[in-house]
Amino acid sequence: MSGMVRSSGSSRVADQATASIKGRESGDIRKVAVASAIGNMIEYYDFTLYATATALVFNKIFFPSSDPLVGSLLAFATFFVGYCARPLGGVLFGHFGDRVGRKTALLITILIMGLGTFLIGLMPTYEQVGVLAPICLIGLRLLQGIGIGGEYGGGMVMTVEHAPADRRGFFSSLVHIGVPAGFLIPIALLGILSTSMSEPDFLAWGWRIPFLFSIVLVGIGLFIRFKISETPAFKRVLSEEGAACVPVVEAVRNHKGNILFGIGAKVAESGLFNIYAVFAITYCKTKLGLPSQTILNGVLVGCALECLTLPMFGALSDRIGRRAVYLGGMIFQAVLALVFFQMLNTGHTGMIWLAIALGLALGHGSVYGAQGAYFSELFPARIRYSGLSLVQQLGPILGGGLSPLIATALLAEYGSAYWVAGYMVAMALLSAACVFGLRPLRSDN
Repeated sequence: MSGMVRSSGSSRVADQATASIKGRESGDIRKVAVASAIGNMIEYYDFTLYATATALVFNKIFFPSSDPLVGSLLAFATFFVGYCARPLGGVLFGHFGDRVGRKTALLITILIMGLGTFLIGLMPTYEQVGVLAPICLIGLRLLQGIGIGGEYGGGMVMTVEHAPADRRGFFSSLVHIGVPAGFLIPIALLGILSTSMSEPDFLAWGWRIPFLFSIVLVGIGLFIRFKISETPAFKRVLSEEGAACVPVVEAVRNHKGNILFGIGAKVAESGLFNIYAVFAITYCKTKLGLPSQTILNGVLVGCALECLTLPMFGALSDRIGRRAVYLGGMIFQAVLALVFFQMLNTGHTGMIWLAIALGLALGHGSVYGAQGAYFSELFPARIRYSGLSLVQQLGPILGGGLSPLIATALLAEYGSAYWVAGYMVAMALLSAACVFGLRPLRSDN
């Protein structure tokens, strides 16, 4: 009898200990997800600030031209340069993160990105120093690209490796909330400044305020990241397998199929996002002659709604599978492309906002909500940071980096958005086809 009591007591103690561990792990993943989301938001604040300023300011003060579309084309070329630097950052910090640790790499990336953005706020204009101005701008853009190239992989891996296997989609989608939030804040700031100031004052100094403010966000990001712990999966790799000698080489040698198809699947996600949130600003302002605030407000609404839809689609991917959600989002965006510019061409504020909201909150939100866990599960923990960074940073060169440039060139050449719509459909179908080649592992949790 007494043995049974002792056994029962031991069982209760074990159950309580298990519950305590689970509760602590649950609290850890929430803290890590929030920290990664805020860090991602800060990084995309910096990146988006440049993208939005490209459409509103840089085409006038760094790349002056008698033709507004030509000025925009040159400005978007520097936007593309930042995307080209991202793979370098992904390889560099992927190597560092897979060998030394995810946390240390993330502390460095936020410093690099923030410094580049702050210095852009101090840049002299073309009128003041001539061709030196765009050259320096390109240099700082490269610095930004290196920072964000290492940022995404680290933040996502940190969250996925802390999360329970059956909830990776949900928790990884919380990290992605940082992207629309990172778009929302600088667009709101630039919108307020551009409407509350005269255009000469805004072009002279007002646009610099959000860039200089980024130094405050960097301080917040560093404070948050110092408080998160290294991932259990990385600790396990160090103790059981040892770190890979050259993680990126191992990733390419052993997982080349997932890398190539992952890059293709990424193209439309990043490319279409920049059509909705970046090129649409230029289109409505230069082609339709609408006030910039009209489209900026539409992007704000779309980003705010996407903050709500991302976790919904992330959780849905945990239930019905990543591939189904990802494919559904791509097909939806291919259909939306056929009517997107017709909705913008109405010039009606409500219709413009609806077009942007459909693109961001539903089209991009569904794909991006599933993507973090989907792509992370393509690689084992030993080389996950490097493998994920390759996919996430090479894909946007062909997608998000080129899409505003190609869309603007198509519009300048043909004078019609129908060619741009066809380009959008082609991207969506290409990425949908590549999804069928992905082979997730889901083996280490």
